[in-house]
Amino acid sequence: MFTDIETFQETRAASGLPVLSGRHDSGEFQGSVTARGLGPLQLIEVVTPAGECFRDARCIRAADEEIWQIDLLTRGRARVEQGRGTADLTPADLVLIDPARPVRYAATDSTHVTMLVPRRELRLRLGDAARLVGVRIKGDRGPGALVSSLARDMARSLTGFRPGEADRSATAVIELISVALEAQLGDLRPGPDEALRDRVLGYIEARLSDRDLAPGRVAAALHISVRQLHKLFEDQPLTVAALIRQRRLEQCRADLARSDRTVAAVAARWGFTDPAHFSRLFKATYGYNAAALTSSNRARTVNAPAVWPGENGGTQIADE
Repeated sequence: MFTDIETFQETRAASGLPVLSGRHDSGEFQGSVTARGLGPLQLIEVVTPAGECFRDARCIRAADEEIWQIDLLTRGRARVEQGRGTADLTPADLVLIDPARPVRYAATDSTHVTMLVPRRELRLRLGDAARLVGVRIKGDRGPGALVSSLARDMARSLTGFRPGEADRSATAVIELISVALEAQLGDLRPGPDEALRDRVLGYIEARLSDRDLAPGRVAAALHISVRQLHKLFEDQPLTVAALIRQRRLEQCRADLARSDRTVAAVAARWGFTDPAHFSRLFKATYGYNAAALTSSNRARTVNAPAVWPGENGGTQIADE
């Protein structure tokens, strides 16, 4: 159990959990973080005192765009706000969170288990994710109850797995999570506007790299007027143009963090024709220069240990 928030936050970040800022009620701080892995699935049990915390664009890291976060509350009460959803959670309830989007939490003294799932393993369409994030998934019935019970038990003990067994078991757990999310979608059937909005989001996602992608082109492709398109997004956090810009920036940040391409090349790949404008926009959004990502990526590559095939098909790392 940690009695200072700095050590708690450092341990929390080291576990792989997305970064949060916030405050806790006055008095002596007591919290704990216990992380366990099962193949590609990470489970982190977190105990926190009462308080509030949030994540904004400045807290979001490139790695956050590679995972989905499913939170299970096991003790206390909590409220999670993300997108259009507000989830008031009681013990056993679950909520899907997108680590690449702003979020706000408020909770009593509580314990929760976070499952971090690679997006390549748990595939969610953009429109489905938009409807699911920040929505309470009841943990006392149906597939949600199975996920809730399983996550609670796994957080207590994950030992005795061989590598192949761990991967296969994780696949089964992720499939069960997928079933629970699909069941929740069945309870959130979209109306006509949501269905059309999903088509808009799908069109945008498939053509992010097109330099000419703009509201007028989207409207023409879906055979609606630009006015109707803007009306569809009146109650959404972002306008169509802002959504296109945000998704392009997210793709640029992900590319810059994992490749050796220049800032200009990555910007051009995702539709930004003016490198100077892109650099200003990137810094205004994330609080740091795009070039910093390429520099840190090169440093990791240069300092990485040499790896070559080892015995029995494994790998061997060169001695320092």
